[in-house]
Amino acid sequence: MSKMKELIFLVEESLEGGYEARALEVSIHTEAESLKELKEAIKDAVKCHFDEKEMPRIIRLYFVKEEVITI
Repeated sequence: MSKMKELIFLVEESLEGGYEARALEVSIHTEAESLKELKEAIKDAVKCHFDEKEMPRIIRLYFVKEEVITI
């Protein structure tokens, strides 16, 4: 596997409360009660998933918010 420059996570509010994050391009998923805890959980999950030589330099978070509008 070649070294990734950056890794993108989609972040959503969980139905049960807190937040969920899932990476694009690799199979990493994590969750936490607060955004601060989620950022730490993401860093820990990335460190577990990649060897030091393959570790991405940047982790980018995209926040997704779903809203339903009724007519």
